[in-house]
Amino acid sequence: MSGTLVVVVLIFLFLIALLGIKIVRPYQRAAVERLGKYQRTVQPGLNFIIPFIERLIKVDMREQVVDVPPQEVITQDNATVTVDAVIYYEVTDPVKVLYNVAQFRLATIKLAQTNLRNVVGDLSLDESLTSRERINAKLRDVLDEATDKWGAKVTRVELQRIEPPGDVTEAMHRQMKAERERRAVVLEAEGFKTAAILRADGEKQAKILAAEGQAAAIERVASADKFRLLTVAEGEAQAVERVYGAIHKGNPTRDLIAIKYLEALAKMAEGKATKLFVPYEASGVMGSIGMIADLLKEKQETKEAAPPQKA
Repeated sequence: MSGTLVVVVLIFLFLIALLGIKIVRPYQRAAVERLGKYQRTVQPGLNFIIPFIERLIKVDMREQVVDVPPQEVITQDNATVTVDAVIYYEVTDPVKVLYNVAQFRLATIKLAQTNLRNVVGDLSLDESLTSRERINAKLRDVLDEATDKWGAKVTRVELQRIEPPGDVTEAMHRQMKAERERRAVVLEAEGFKTAAILRADGEKQAKILAAEGQAAAIERVASADKFRLLTVAEGEAQAVERVYGAIHKGNPTRDLIAIKYLEALAKMAEGKATKLFVPYEASGVMGSIGMIADLLKEKQETKEAAPPQKA
């Protein structure tokens, strides 16, 4: 009988020992209460407590997410918007989380809703739709300051959506469509303008090149005419110089004198000369030349005195 009692006692002690063995996971911390009073904080691993006297309360230290339910908020310009947010937090002190606040998640949600109304209420509709980062930062600062005494830290606050009323949304869509159409018209007009400028510039360059080509051609023709006239002038100058030298430096022949007088008679026949001075040395050849001159002059006078013929 005594042996059976010993076995029973041993089994009872073994069960008590099993009840006193507690395992804490790596992402957890635990607070130990002894007869309802906080005793200590235990770390991850194998821990022992006194069964029926001590109690182990585990706290998750990982980053947690809280979904704030959508709520309607009135902006500064009396527009109603629906705001939906998400809060990320992590526990920094398990003792404060357990003893400084009751229902930490519920308290965080209510605090976020209240501060969302305050933050969005200070902004106009346009500012609330375009200032997500500003709202997130301000709400995170407010929540982090409030939850610090609860042993938690708010790491991020993200607005999932900010929806204005249906009529405002429709008006915004019309405004957006009109703005896009205006931009399309402006871009098309700028395209036509650029094309016209490029076309005019091309025509201008073509005219300039054509004018330069014509100028170059005229210059080449003028250079060729100039060269030809210079060549003719040089030839005539050389001929005159030779005649002049033959007359003044030597004894001119009768043939040379006759040629020069014939040239003078040709000018007189054209009306460019009215008098002819004959040197004494040329009297020998003037008989025949004088007859020719009289005939040419008589023919010229007859031509000028004749009446014009009718067509």
